[in-house]
Amino acid sequence: MSRPLLLLSVVLLPLVVLSATLHEHHHKHGGHKREYVMCQTSDGELYFYKNKGDSDSGYTTCDVDIAKAQLVNSINQTGWGILDVEIASDKVPEWLQGYAAGFVEGRTTRDLIALQIYNTAEEYCDGAEEYCNRLAFFLLQNLQYMREQIERNPKDIYWRHVNVSINQFAGMIDGYHGKINQGVSDNDLVIHPLYLIQLAGDIEDLEIKLGKPKHLRRTWIGSGHCSALVKVNDKNTNLLFSHVTWSSYSSMLRLQKRYRFKLHHAPGNTYTFSSYPGSIPSVDDFLLTSSKLAIFETTISNYNKEIMKHTTPSTLLCWVRSQLATRLSSSAEEWAVTFARHNSGTYNNQWVIVDYKKFQPGAHKLQRGLIHVLEQLPGYVQHADMTAHLNKKRFWPSYNMPFFPDIYEDSKTAALADKYGDWFTYDKTPRALIFARDEHSVVDVDSMRRLMRSNNYTQDPLSRCDCNPPYSGENAIACRSDLNPANGTYPFEALGFRDHGATDVKITDVKLMETLSFDAISGPTYDPTPIFSWKTTPFKDSVRHSGQPDEFRFNPLKHVWDQKSLYA
Repeated sequence: MSRPLLLLSVVLLPLVVLSATLHEHHHKHGGHKREYVMCQTSDGELYFYKNKGDSDSGYTTCDVDIAKAQLVNSINQTGWGILDVEIASDKVPEWLQGYAAGFVEGRTTRDLIALQIYNTAEEYCDGAEEYCNRLAFFLLQNLQYMREQIERNPKDIYWRHVNVSINQFAGMIDGYHGKINQGVSDNDLVIHPLYLIQLAGDIEDLEIKLGKPKHLRRTWIGSGHCSALVKVNDKNTNLLFSHVTWSSYSSMLRLQKRYRFKLHHAPGNTYTFSSYPGSIPSVDDFLLTSSKLAIFETTISNYNKEIMKHTTPSTLLCWVRSQLATRLSSSAEEWAVTFARHNSGTYNNQWVIVDYKKFQPGAHKLQRGLIHVLEQLPGYVQHADMTAHLNKKRFWPSYNMPFFPDIYEDSKTAALADKYGDWFTYDKTPRALIFARDEHSVVDVDSMRRLMRSNNYTQDPLSRCDCNPPYSGENAIACRSDLNPANGTYPFEALGFRDHGATDVKITDVKLMETLSFDAISGPTYDPTPIFSWKTTPFKDSVRHSGQPDEFRFNPLKHVWDQKSLYA
């Protein structure tokens, strides 16, 4: 008899004591700083300790440095925590780089991880035990498939990096629990609630594939996940790159992260990204890499259940593939080719990869290879260089609609356009029209922020719909579905009242990209829309939000990453 996916057994730290664990010294952003170190003795024993000599393991002096993580928790002050994870040396074996990176992150952020589990994962299997049984079996088969391929291909850098990611996850579990080399079984790995956090993107398609009861799913027809924009200014002197996450308000515990691996033959060893406690992938997704690639995606819905037969355990889930492509790629096309391998058909997105190495400020024409676009469905990936398009149009918007005609047809989005009209078309859906109307206003980071945070749904004619009232907070670049009336009428559920909105904005440009930094705001947009407050929202009692700020009225945070090593 297969074991049920019991997502939370004894892994949740007591919430009542979490606030007391962050007593370390203050940082310039007003938050608290905490640092954990993993090291190794001459006989190979691994130890960890909290820096400043306050030891968790009773051992603070080692012969070899392995990894270090530093957290500045300024979530209540700025909306963001800042996490920096660094491997000490390229002499650390690959598998141990993964394990150690995961461990020090899990240890350093364990209280935030507990909150994230409580807010987003603890109730996942309630009322869906049979589905969770199927999910656990699928995930176990998938993990065993990865193990088999790693064993068969010991010299293949692709599978070696899969091993890095698996070890990073195992390390994060051990760090969360404060126990080095627990030797957690594969079965226990996949039923740990932290695995659900890695699957935050993949899970919606797995729910459909494996038959989670419809009334317990969080997906609706037309449900969008994110707005994004690439913009070149008139004289080709700046290249702006921005992404807005759309999600449940339960997810608004936010971290900006930097991973600094020392892996061989990995151009993207260092990458920064917006993310969440306990999450190895970005999930948003928004990443900047040491090979000067900027990567984002917006989700495209798959309404074609027939092609889900291609989603099998003998593939790689998106959370793994996105990590491999990010670390292994030195060009936009290489990222797309690497990501397309072993496609699981889960977390089907339009990915946009911009190579800032190809951008020459002031050049007459954009250089081929600057922007590459990829779209994925189960069993099918299409990607192409879009530099000529960007050179002509001056912008590339992304808003949850497939660009490539084959993807549009195969996903059966076209059938919904036949039923509901222009909302399900690529060029006439509200956000396409808003981007086309307003993109010319973007000339710098500040103007990009204004566009990407824009939502004037009660006044904007492009936000109107066949609804009562005749507009929707969903029809904007930064949606606020919580502002729609609960008793309104809408042609499909995604336009109505629900726990869903734009929860951030991230922006980089040529200057910020030099340090892999980005300008960001955490929380739903406001002005002219109301400020989001947990004290007043209709979801205050029904949506978990432990540890989040009471009110999201934050200014932009331009966190520029220090270029010094944590070991300096």
